[in-house]
Amino acid sequence: MKHLALHWKILIGMILGLLIGIAFSHFDLQEFVKFWIKPFGIIFINLLKLIAIPLILVSLIKGIVDLHDISKFKVMGIRTFIFYIATTVTAVCIGLLLVNIIKPGNNVSQETITQMAGNFSGNMRTNIDKATASPSGPLQFLVDMVPDNFFSAASSNGNMLQIIFFSVFFGIALLLIDKKIAKPVVNIFTGLNEVIMKMVDLIMLLAPYAVFALICSLITEITNADIFIALAWYMLTVLLGLAMMVIVYGIIIYTFTRRSPLDFYKAIAPAQLLAFSTSSSAATLPVTMERVEEHLGVDKEVVSFVCPLGATINMDGTSLYQAVAAIFICEAMHFNLSFADQLTIILTATLASIGAAAVPGAGLIMLVVVLETLDVPTETMAIGLSLIFAVDRPLDMARTIINVTGDCCVALCMGHWLGKIHIPKPKDWDDNLEGVS
Repeated sequence: MKHLALHWKILIGMILGLLIGIAFSHFDLQEFVKFWIKPFGIIFINLLKLIAIPLILVSLIKGIVDLHDISKFKVMGIRTFIFYIATTVTAVCIGLLLVNIIKPGNNVSQETITQMAGNFSGNMRTNIDKATASPSGPLQFLVDMVPDNFFSAASSNGNMLQIIFFSVFFGIALLLIDKKIAKPVVNIFTGLNEVIMKMVDLIMLLAPYAVFALICSLITEITNADIFIALAWYMLTVLLGLAMMVIVYGIIIYTFTRRSPLDFYKAIAPAQLLAFSTSSSAATLPVTMERVEEHLGVDKEVVSFVCPLGATINMDGTSLYQAVAAIFICEAMHFNLSFADQLTIILTATLASIGAAAVPGAGLIMLVVVLETLDVPTETMAIGLSLIFAVDRPLDMARTIINVTGDCCVALCMGHWLGKIHIPKPKDWDDNLEGVS
């Protein structure tokens, strides 16, 4: 197994986790999985989260300094933001198109609605309270972006946008001071960056086993397969939309870079599989950056800016899901939407994706914001969210793949446009092992 590519190892772990999870569920061994298998998956996710903020801080500052010119940073920043917004709007439009054609909400019985509402209404009211508790306004995301305390911002992975702001601010300031004074500081960040990337290599040794644990525990936690059957058309609509985004990214890659989409997907496969297993763009970020830099050949200064920013503001999969889910809930609850309301969904879903936490379950909270904009009554909203809650986790796993893929796609395109592409040089954890005595 040592000579297998990483994505094959992860895929084997995923398949074994699926099969053993089914077997353990059949023999009522859920408790064994919960206490003796699942913890290894959680440890792996925690390790990835552990280095996420240090990686963003160090690599982003190093990347800005390596540009040697503020004008280059300005060009890259504007192009990246526009590209991210464009792909997000595309995803939302695809979601709206499919949900209006398939109309999955018309296939849900009143019995299913009643059952779901009874099982999950309490959880949904909690999500609604989370979404409505904080102040909101057209410029609130700008307020949330600027931290009042660096150490407080760095204490939570949910504050990635604040860390990005500080890193960009610090990098620009470092770029503007005398090079002789800046050099020792730059050297520190260069060294720290190499250390953190080596930590990524070491953590990835655990990936196949962690994915096995995560998938196995997920399978044993599924309690009612009938729910999936009842919501089959809704799930099919979301998955079909996500599959179409895969095609869109392939077209973008070939159009703008003339590179093979198949080679692109092969290079980022481990990041996609981890995104599926963890349901978190933040947890997958270290691997995403490693694959784009070392396997796609995008220079570090591009990767270190585009990928962390994408993990925070580029939620193509989540935005598509929100569009489908909003229309689905309104259809199922017989809440009529006009064409203007659907245009509102495009705007709201795009804006809601900016600054959303790149963690499991964040999509549901963002969906509340979208539904509130449509003036959906709170009681109707709670029942509607309850309806989709049971199948949200597997769909969250699928849409996280698209979120991560979109980040990689934009990073490669930006690298090509800026002439920041090098020959891929994959590294391994033991590259310098012989020199260690």
